[in-house]
Amino acid sequence: LGLTPQTVHALGGYRVQGRDDDAARQLRLQARELQDAGASMLVLEMVPAVLARELTEALPRCHTIGIGAGSGTAGQVLVLHDMLGMNLGRMPRFVHDFMQDTGSVRGAIEAYVHAVKAGRFPDDARHAW
Repeated sequence: LGLTPQTVHALGGYRVQGRDDDAARQLRLQARELQDAGASMLVLEMVPAVLARELTEALPRCHTIGIGAGSGTAGQVLVLHDMLGMNLGRMPRFVHDFMQDTGSVRGAIEAYVHAVKAGRFPDDARHAW
């Protein structure tokens, strides 16, 4: 829920979803409908951290996985190419180049896992809205 790459052009580009009251209400409704339909997991992409945390707490039967949704989700995901700094364009706000910190692919992946488990990534002040 939130930004879906396959609909990015219909949504006006890579923009945070669920910022205004109507859009947030729509995401809440969609999340509830998906849980009621039997979904056991939801990916929340580029939604405000406060909304992602709210959805995580409101959906007891549905685990939330965040990408650009702050630290309040049940889990995190990051595209490998972004994690390794292999993005030729502008780096999205929610991305951190772990390869720059470590110098190796293995080190970058290990650093990402450690940062997520330790609660240092994502940092809501730097990687979320």
